[in-house]
Amino acid sequence: MNRWGIGAALFCALIVVAPTAWSQTNLGLAMAPAEQLGMSKQRLDRIHEALKQEVEQGKLAGTVVLVARKGKLVYADAVGLQDKEEGKPMALDSLFRIYSMTKPLVSVGAMMLVEEGRIQLTDPVSKFLPAFKGQQVSVARTDAEFARVTYASVPADREMTVQDLLRHTSGLVYCGTANTPVKDAYTKAGFCPKSGVLSGTNERNVKPDEEIDSLAKAPLAHQPGTVWEYGLSVDLLGRVIEAVSGKRLSNFLDERLLKPLKMNDTSFWVGTSKLGRVAQPLAADAASGQPIELFDISKEPGNDSGGAGAISTAADYLRFAQTLLNGGQLDGARVLSRPTVALMTADHLGARIAPGMLATNNLGYTFGLGFAVRQGTGIAGAVGSAGEFTWGGYAGTYFWVDPKEELAGVYMTQAPGPLGPYYRRLVKQLVYAAITD
Repeated sequence: MNRWGIGAALFCALIVVAPTAWSQTNLGLAMAPAEQLGMSKQRLDRIHEALKQEVEQGKLAGTVVLVARKGKLVYADAVGLQDKEEGKPMALDSLFRIYSMTKPLVSVGAMMLVEEGRIQLTDPVSKFLPAFKGQQVSVARTDAEFARVTYASVPADREMTVQDLLRHTSGLVYCGTANTPVKDAYTKAGFCPKSGVLSGTNERNVKPDEEIDSLAKAPLAHQPGTVWEYGLSVDLLGRVIEAVSGKRLSNFLDERLLKPLKMNDTSFWVGTSKLGRVAQPLAADAASGQPIELFDISKEPGNDSGGAGAISTAADYLRFAQTLLNGGQLDGARVLSRPTVALMTADHLGARIAPGMLATNNLGYTFGLGFAVRQGTGIAGAVGSAGEFTWGGYAGTYFWVDPKEELAGVYMTQAPGPLGPYYRRLVKQLVYAAITD
């Protein structure tokens, strides 16, 4: 494509979408004028201008933002390019690797089984996956005389539970852990990406039985139920769902969650007919200069990574967010009860569990069963309300639900790197600034 073709494509992609017949039926929710929903269209349009500037400066390839208020779609915008190399404009139905935004989907799936009485939150994981009986914990010991840290293996004080998996207090972590024996075990199992490349998850490359065996043999980084540390907990939760349901995770979620909610573009890999809609990242991160390699979504994975393996659209994920905002139902399809959603979006750490990196990176938030949960209006360095729940993905994606403001938002991009939190706060601030009622 020549320079004019690329420029024309970019210009077209920078237009805020009007509520046409196409958008009414394909953007997940019916659209309504912003003023009818207590918001300013003029102020919402600032989102477009802000993200357009980032695209023009070469920091982002492209973005999609959808915002709903009071059950209606109030803003829909695609900016920049879906694939810069091909000069293809971003579209509202572009597909994105959502990485850790897979976790809330799987968490809801697990809570469906809890509602049926097939799982209890206090059940030990070994009830469903016997290999997790009698795990060891890698404990750091500091030698003051020689100024070094050594590690000792001790028995777990108690077994990890399903609740621990949902709230990240299982002792399972990610490869970035400072606990050397744990990191070595994960590296040996093939969970760790190669150094110097922004690539995200490697868990998709191992088969379910291999993943269970490797995680069961690896030491835990913390005693279960004592410390919040982000990691492979929801990947293991996916294996629990498979053991209980007797179905592959992707099939279970498709039957029980995705089809009922008409999330037709959400999956763990993409067929040939949809590959032309996949959003691609820039070749390198604009801030760090590191090359970017996201996972291949054109092939069936070794396992369905419950922690980071799904692909979705902004419209699909907005339907999921609106379902939770509605107390577990949307358009006549109920996937959870209202009390279960309330339980998931409550504080599950309290004063007893150390918040670890959650407190450092998410000031003002605690953690529920699958989401970070805002504790109050203040403390956090971004606008929001007490009771808001949210999470993001490695490649820059983000969603939040604010029950007090009857608001749900989804921001999609493919830009892993240190600027991700900045863009999430930017979009969120501009959305709240548009509230007029």
